[in-house]
Formats: sequence, C-alpha cells, structure tokens
Amino acid sequence: MLNSEIVNQLVKVVGKKHVLNELEDMVIYSNDALMFSYLPELVIQPANRDEVVAVVKIAAQYQIPVTCRGAATCLSGGATPLKGGIVLEMTRMNRIHKIDAINRVAVVEPGVITFDLIKQAAVAGLLYPPDPSSMKESTIGGNIAECAGGPKGVKYGITRNFVLAIEAVLADGTIVEMGNDIDGEMCGPDWTMLVTGSEGTMAVITRISLRLVRPPQTKKTMLAIYDDLEDAARTVSKTMAAGIIPTTLEIMNNQSIVAVENYLKIGLPVKAGGLLLIEVDGVPSTVEENAHKIVAICNQCGATEVKVAKTAEETEDLWRARRAVGAAFGRVAPSKYAEDSTVPRSLVPELIKRMCVIGEKYNVPIFICGHAGDGNMHPTILFDKRNREETERANQALDELHLVTLELGGTLSGEHGIGFAKAPFLRAETGDVGYQMGKDIKTVFDPDNILNPGKMFFFEGELH
Repeated sequence: MLNSEIVNQLVKVVGKKHVLNELEDMVIYSNDALMFSYLPELVIQPANRDEVVAVVKIAAQYQIPVTCRGAATCLSGGATPLKGGIVLEMTRMNRIHKIDAINRVAVVEPGVITFDLIKQAAVAGLLYPPDPSSMKESTIGGNIAECAGGPKGVKYGITRNFVLAIEAVLADGTIVEMGNDIDGEMCGPDWTMLVTGSEGTMAVITRISLRLVRPPQTKKTMLAIYDDLEDAARTVSKTMAAGIIPTTLEIMNNQSIVAVENYLKIGLPVKAGGLLLIEVDGVPSTVEENAHKIVAICNQCGATEVKVAKTAEETEDLWRARRAVGAAFGRVAPSKYAEDSTVPRSLVPELIKRMCVIGEKYNVPIFICGHAGDGNMHPTILFDKRNREETERANQALDELHLVTLELGGTLSGEHGIGFAKAPFLRAETGDVGYQMGKDIKTVFDPDNILNPGKMFFFEGELH
C-alpha cells in the first residue's frame, strides 16, 4: 500500500529521521499494552499540527489507514494498527503551551505525559486530578482518546470532566476547533465530548484545553485490612451510602496483595483476604470528621485493622502498592486480560462475588483490584498464551465476565476503552439502534474509514 512515492511525500513532511520503516520498528509499534500485535507499514512522528494535517491529507488521498499512538499504555488494543498502514506516533507533540492560574486552564499538546502536566499544575498552585495508574507514562492525548479515569475519580471525576476544548484534524485533513477555554460549553451539540473517548476513530487530536482545580488543603490516607474480600466490598457501598465522598476508595484481593508484596517488599498484609486504600481530602475539619466516620464503617464491616498514614512517606508507600499492580501481575504470568468492568457502586459486592465464581468455574486466577468507589473494577485474568488449553479457559472466563457486567447494569469499559478487545460485546451494551448510531456517527466524521479502522463499531470477526 505504501510505495516509495508515498513514503517520499511523507519524508518531505516530517523529515527522514521521523519516518520509521525498518522491521524492528514495525514490531515495536505493532501493539499497545494488549497482547495482540498487528504490523504497521510505516511509523510517522509529527512535530506539530501542520505536519499532522499534511500526513492525514496524504493518507486520505491514497486511502491509507492511520492509527494514532501516544505511549501505548492502552489495554484494549486502541493503539494497535489493526489494518496496517501508518502509525501516527504523537509523542513529539509534547509541549505545555500555558498554565493559566487565574482562569485555571492548561493548554497542552497530545504527547504531554500526564504526570508532567500534574507537576506543572502543582507549581502553579493547581491540581489536575485525573491520575490513571499509567500517569507517569501515558499521554494526555491517549487519556482523552480512552477517557481515562484513576483513583481520584470517585470525588473529582474522570478525564471527560476536565476537557474544555479540543483542536483536531479530521480524516480529510481539515482542522476543527471544539469547545472553549471558558467553560467548555459550545453552541449546539457538545462535539468535544463526542471526540473524548472516541479512541482515535473520529479525528486526530492536536491541542487540548483542560480544566484545573484548586488543590485540597489537606488529606488523610488509610489502609483497611479484612479477612474477607466481600467485607471490604460492603464497606465501599456503606461508605458511599453514608453520604461520604472520599477522594479514593481502592480495593485489592489477596492474590493482588501477595503479588504486589512479592514485587515491592514493603510489608503488605499477605494473609489478608482483601484491603481498601482510602483517602479523603478537603479542609482539615471535614477531613478529620470523614476519616473518623470511615474508620467506624470499616470496623462495622469487619475490618481487622485500619491503619492511618502518619507521614508523607507512609502515604507514598500505600500509593506505590496500588500503582505497582501491573508490574507485579506481570511477574505472576506472562499474559493477562486487564479489564475495567464497571457497575453501580452498590453492586460492587455482587460483581466481586461473581468474579470469584468465574475464576473457580474456569480454573483461572482472577486478581481483583480497582476503583471500587465509583464501581470501576479491574479484574485481571492471568494465564500463559503459549498454553492453548489455558488460554481457552481464560477466554471463556473473560467472555462470561463481560456478560455478567452487563447483566448487572454495568458497562464494558470504565476507562480502558473498547478498541477491538471488547468490540464483540459492544452491541450487547448499546443495543442494535445504539450500535448503528455509533457506526453512522463514525461515518460522518470519517466516511472512508481510515482513522483507526477495525475498532469499536467497525470491528470485524472474533477476537479469540
């Protein structure tokens, strides 16, 4: 598809150094954090919007698929070049154009690392709350494409709650500006929110304006330990029902605790059935009151111990444990399905119970953790894809997990996206009419289907 004439045109746009076509490069850019790989034909690294425009126009002219990629931490195959073509690698576009402390707005390019924005906002005395576990690697563009969440989502919301404006390049190379830097509102439909979470299937994002907030005056972090994981899950429901809105309510089962402790060796309670990482923030009086109430609820629900971090170092150790789950799980098995099954928070105990049943039914380990406070759970099925029989059991467990999530009134994805990994189940969530609407909207934005083809509503065939 990409002959020498087309390659030469692309080289003129971005320079020879930023056009990669060696086999080893194609292998590196063939997948994201999902375990399935598809080779692209070329990797292009644009430096600015105008280069993106030129590349997309060439792709449109020759009907070449274009798949955008940031840091490729996506867990649903969103950054995988399913149809080959061009991978548009956006990490050179990594400028923070401004942080407006008065209006509390950040204007950034899509390749900015999430944690870099968080740090720069803090220098200005402000907070950018979305904090996915991959925040030290993932890019803002990828966060918006997948509508990423994070532990602070319980109180502050997820990425879509902070997107004010987007500049993007459409599939024919034209530029569109959506939203505004004032309040994000625009006349007519909210196109900004339509693109947020569209996983690169509608447009190439080239600039983003993000809402910032004032940081809390203080915070308190607690670790509640349980003999029974379901007691931890009940604590989540009771805490939210009591009208307390913690910053964070994270859950881990015994297998997750043991894996992280083996990885970090920081003294986690490896005999516990489950634990909750809980954080509250705000003004000192409210933080103390809420912390006291939460400790009481934990004890009522059967916590064997509730530890309150007394120093910044103790707080950091607790957070290191939660953020290390991905690396820790990788030491247990070479392959995984890391999901983000999300249900109403009142049904978190039921979802956890059903997860345990599924794991026993198919004889596969399901390591449970996640943002329990907003129902966004992260069950991780571990296996070795080199073992066909084991892989088949993992696939069956995954399929049933998706169906159970939908049966409980939940959604397939709280933040990881659909990509192609969950696409076979998308119609079951949206219904036939909603599914067709998804196809129709994509077709309006991208009539020739060159932007991240084969994903979401345009997935073809069976994943397994």
